[in-house]
Amino acid sequence: MFIGHYGVSFAAKPAHKPVPLWLLFIAVQFLDVVWSVLVMLGIEKLRITPGITAANDLDLYYMPFTHGLLGALALSALLGGISALFFARQRARVFLVIGFAVLSHWLLDLIVHIPDLPLWGDSFKVGFGLWNFVWLSLPLELVTLWGGALLYARAVPAATRLGAAAFWGFVSLLTAVELFSAAGGGAPAAPLDEAHTALLMYLVLAGLAAAVDGLRGRRPAGKPLDLRAGEALSR
Repeated sequence: MFIGHYGVSFAAKPAHKPVPLWLLFIAVQFLDVVWSVLVMLGIEKLRITPGITAANDLDLYYMPFTHGLLGALALSALLGGISALFFARQRARVFLVIGFAVLSHWLLDLIVHIPDLPLWGDSFKVGFGLWNFVWLSLPLELVTLWGGALLYARAVPAATRLGAAAFWGFVSLLTAVELFSAAGGGAPAAPLDEAHTALLMYLVLAGLAAAVDGLRGRRPAGKPLDLRAGEALSR
């Protein structure tokens, strides 16, 4: 799963609105961000094996530190704890929102991966294998993305038409990326290519999320603040 993870980012924003969308975008992909770095360092490993699944050619045969259950729990607590330090209020809520966003990556991967997610060390690997049924996994990705986007749009109203247009344009871009990938576009030629591309994509999309989140809340110049709307957003 790739784009579907961002549905959780959108859905998590209403749980604590002071948490910026870009941070939630990093959180839901944090396991893969660390994975990309560890692949570059030669610590975690993958192979390009054509046909290993119907959805992609990634043989993720060794990733105990990022995609093992214990590793995922540790990384969830790590990013949740670090993030909470930067908030003066409701740190426990920030910890829980970010921690769950990180762990959601493993839970969604469990649905689509073949058995390559270890429960302990590099053993007892699990995965329901929905990647072998693209006619199921692709709609699941899109439903998760758009469902989360609708929750975000309802809970965080756009202050301007530009903010609304930018948001739905961004969601459409994410959808196009997923459809392009599903059609075989951008397939990696080598393991390091996958790590480099993935890391760059996560950072670029987090940057775009920051821009969209900012545009959505920006009021037109000279327009007074609606205190009632502000109170509603703070709840």
